[in-house]
Parts: sequence; structure tokens; C-alpha cells
Amino acid sequence: MAGPAFRAAAVRVRVPATSANLGPGFDAFGLAVGLYDDVVVRVADSGLHIDIAGEGAETLPRDERHLLVRAMRTAFDVLGGQPRGLEIVCANRIPHGRGLGSSSAAICAGIMAARAVTIGGDAKLDDAALLELATEIEGHPDNVAACLLGGFTLAWMDGGAARAIRMDPDDSLVPVVFVPSTPVLTEAARGLLPRTVPHVDASVNAGRAALLVEALTRRPELLMPATEDRLHQDYRTPAMPESLALVARLRADGVPAVISGAGPTVMALTVDHAADKVVRMAGEGWAAARLDLDAAGASVLPLAPQDVSE
Repeated sequence: MAGPAFRAAAVRVRVPATSANLGPGFDAFGLAVGLYDDVVVRVADSGLHIDIAGEGAETLPRDERHLLVRAMRTAFDVLGGQPRGLEIVCANRIPHGRGLGSSSAAICAGIMAARAVTIGGDAKLDDAALLELATEIEGHPDNVAACLLGGFTLAWMDGGAARAIRMDPDDSLVPVVFVPSTPVLTEAARGLLPRTVPHVDASVNAGRAALLVEALTRRPELLMPATEDRLHQDYRTPAMPESLALVARLRADGVPAVISGAGPTVMALTVDHAADKVVRMAGEGWAAARLDLDAAGASVLPLAPQDVSE
């Protein structure tokens, strides 16, 4: 049986950073924000060549161990076969190990690029299958759902299958991120979580998560109570005490702040007129920035002139 055919031209994929949990929505909520990794992929006659600029340029492997390559290989298997060779150029802007979805971005970029360079790839691997595959590789759907779909997402597992819905955040919402210089491994942060929690804490989180949907999409004035969490953030204090201290300080000043994903980045969910003031509240040791919301999610874009080799 013949394998798949591949496009001769290069493709460019852009994927957004994401913040999962958003306080009470543990392993369910995700928000796509305007900080992007770009990947250009071309099928070559042989071999594997990877160029990396930006985040991870000094540390990421340039071989089959690269997460993006592993995601591409998995997608190519689903699509019917591997190309003879690959040329990959990565422009990385999403910080690694900071709770902004860098691994999900690599996974989504890899499977999107594999589909885009495969002729007929959209029919063989539709959008629902993309989410399934990305979740299988990542292990949970919250970040990959937001990365693929953009906007504000609610993701869940249904009988072993990943599912997600996308909602539009309120137009006035402005995420502000406080990124520390030191990363925290997701596995380390997740390992601090207890196997059980008090029933009263679970009950509070259920109510706050429901309220957060309303706050993020229609009534941002409710963000302060809606971002209260009792399931995961405080348990992670030993891994990121400075981050939890910053969350407490911001919340004491009336700013709806949460740990972004597994941390250690702190995200404030603020509104436009307050965002610049919140940025100035960072203090020493934090790189603070206001970000746009991302509505598009992972996208195949036209090649920029500098992406086209003579």
C-alpha cells in the first residue's frame, strides 16, 4: 500500500501560549494568550535538520528527542507514513518550564505541521482527531485544547476521549503575566498534590469554577471571587513560595491573580484600564507584561519573506 504524498513547499505554523487552571478550573480550563512560537517545516529528501532561535536555543535537542519532532512523528504515523526527511526552523517565544504551555505549543505545532505538509491531511486527521492526538501525547487536554482552539476553553475526558468547547472571553479582559527567572518542572509541582481533598474545598471549587465561566465571558467584575482556589495552588507552595506570595499580595490589593498552569508564572486576570498599573506591581525578580488574548489558536499561516530560502 502506497504511503502518503507530501507537499514540496514549506508550511508555517503559529501556536499561542496558554494558561491552564485559571484558579479553580483545575485540569479543565485554559486560556490562549498572545505570545507565540512559530515553526516552519519542509519535507526534504533525507535526514533531519532543526534550527532553533529564541527560548530553548541553547538547551533543546536538535534531533529525534525534540518534543515537536516526536509529535510530528506520531502524527505522520496516523497520517499513513513518515517523510524521507525534514527541515524544521523554530522561533520560540514561549518561556519553558514556566506554566505557559510551552510543551503543549510544541505538540500542537508538530501535529499541525505534519497535517499541513501531508496532501489530504485534513481529511485523515480532522480537528477532533487533532485534539485527541495532542491529548494523548501531552497526557491531559486543558492546555492543548486552548492552544488548538484559541479563546477560553473547557476541556474534559469522556470515556477516554478528549472533548473541549471554546468560549469568547470578555473583550475588556487583559491577562498580565509575571514570569520568574527560574523554572519549575510540571512533574514536581503535580507531585505535591494530595490524593484527596476535604469535601468543603471541592464544593467551593465547583462553585467558583462555574462562576469563572460567567466572569471570564460576560462579567469580569466577578473575577476576584471567581478565581478562588482550594484544590491545588496552596499545596504547591513548597515548589514556588515566591509565586504564591505574589498571588497573595496581588489578591490582597484586589487583583484577581492565580498560578498559571503548574507555575511558577503568576497571571492576573485584569481589565484594560487597570492592566498597566498591575504590571507595575511586579516587584524585583519578575518579568511582567500585559498580553493580548488569542482568538485564533494554532494556525497555518503564509510564509513570511524571510522564511523562503532562495
